[in-house]
This record gives sequence, C-alpha cells and structure tokens, in this order.
Amino acid sequence: MSRLRVLNFSVSLDGYGAGPDQSLEHPLGLRGPELMEWFFASRTWRAMHGLDGGESGIDNDVAAVGMAGIGAWIIGRNMFGPIRGPWPDENWKGWWGDEPPYHVPVFVLTHHARAPLAMKGGTVFHFVTAGIHAALEQARAAAGDRDIRLGGGVATVREYLRAGLVDDLYLAVRPVLLGRGENLFAGIDLHALGYECGRTVPGERATHIYLRKRA
Repeated sequence: MSRLRVLNFSVSLDGYGAGPDQSLEHPLGLRGPELMEWFFASRTWRAMHGLDGGESGIDNDVAAVGMAGIGAWIIGRNMFGPIRGPWPDENWKGWWGDEPPYHVPVFVLTHHARAPLAMKGGTVFHFVTAGIHAALEQARAAAGDRDIRLGGGVATVREYLRAGLVDDLYLAVRPVLLGRGENLFAGIDLHALGYECGRTVPGERATHIYLRKRA
C-alpha cells in the first residue's frame, strides 16, 4: 500500500509552519517566505518554474527527492487559495498559474463542493467535502503503488497526524523564530502517536529531520 508522507515541510525553530494573516498578498502568511528560503534558492524549485540556475547541494537534493515518485497529493483549502466560505465562482484556480507543479491528481479538502479542475501538465484538482479519510481513500485509488504527499497547510497536517494516518514526517527546520502564526506541534504528542526520529541531515539553509512511525 502507498504511504502517506509529509515531505520537506518547512518549520521555524519555534515550530511554526506558516506565518499569521494569510492573504492574496501573503500566501504563506506574514514572514512565511522565510521558512521557504532553502527551497526557493534550490535548482529544483527554479526548474519547476521554468527558470535556470539555483543552488545545488544538500538542500537541492532533498527538494528533488521530495518531488519524485508521488502519485497523488492531498492539500487543505487554505493551501489552494485565500478564498473562504462558499466558492463565489470558479475563477480561482490556485496560486500556481495555468500549469501547477504537481502533474498528478490533487485532492483538496473543503467544506464546499466544486467540480474537478483540470490544469495543464496533468494536474487535476478534486475537491473533497467528506473529510480526511475520504480524501485519503481517493488519493490511494489515484496513486496506485506510488506514495501520496500530504502537502499542508499546517491545520491539514495536524489533522492527519492526530488521526495517526501519516507514515513519514520529513521536516525542513529553518533557523528563524516566527513567534506567531500556525504552530505544527502545539498540543500534539508525537511520541505518544508513535513517531521517532530516524536521522538528521544538516543542509545549507535548513536542517532536515526525518520522523517515521515506529514499526
């Protein structure tokens, strides 16, 4: 069976995975881009957006591995866009332009139904209103023998962690203190949920920490 994996999820030293006050102007929240500097600087990120250059090294290698071999994604409504409540129309098609970087089915958790949205490059957004288990079941059917990447945001990862459904939790810890925003770990006992640290790899701009569920 495919694994549900949180890969390269960026957090601050004080555990925040996003800044406060997400908006159209600040999709990662205030100061949120500081969490992603290790990824934005990489060759992998630049290639995903049709750009040349970028940094090679450990951070880039980690980024590339995290994008490989994925058969489906699950993301929360906030990661798809800043719109809240019922969809006013179907004009919003995500943060990524006409060709999102996924190239596989993406299952978006939402309370408000919407027809599937096919984009260039093979990405199809499916809007799931029946909860996290239904999204995982649909993602497994779409992924086949490949893994499923749980992209976020923070609230979505926390929900799947609490349900004991995440097999791998790979974190990119940035040496910054956000102080406020969305905290990934608050009120969650990862040890009690069965997670352990397998290894730690220092990169150029982040430290990569690999957590897995104990066998």
